[in-house]
Amino acid sequence: MRQAITASDENQVMTVPFTDLQGQYLAYIATYTKLHRRAPAEADLQRYFGVTPPTVHRMVVALTERGLIRRRPGQPRSIEILISPDQLPPLR
Repeated sequence: MRQAITASDENQVMTVPFTDLQGQYLAYIATYTKLHRRAPAEADLQRYFGVTPPTVHRMVVALTERGLIRRRPGQPRSIEILISPDQLPPLR
């Protein structure tokens, strides 16, 4: 898990609620959305990360369950990131 230090108390460490891989998915979604003015499809995530469709779908479900993204059922390309951009790691 990634860790961040809060601005209010430098002695207290707060854990960001996602893994490094989840952070990369979030960073990709944010970057893609900014460049294309629409969210990526799961197929776009599959191509970028070089994984299978079930792997991408499991990640999207996990990110949704953790409250990091929101999707509108039945609407394609509806992924919306729910955390602040300054919490996202750089895309590698």
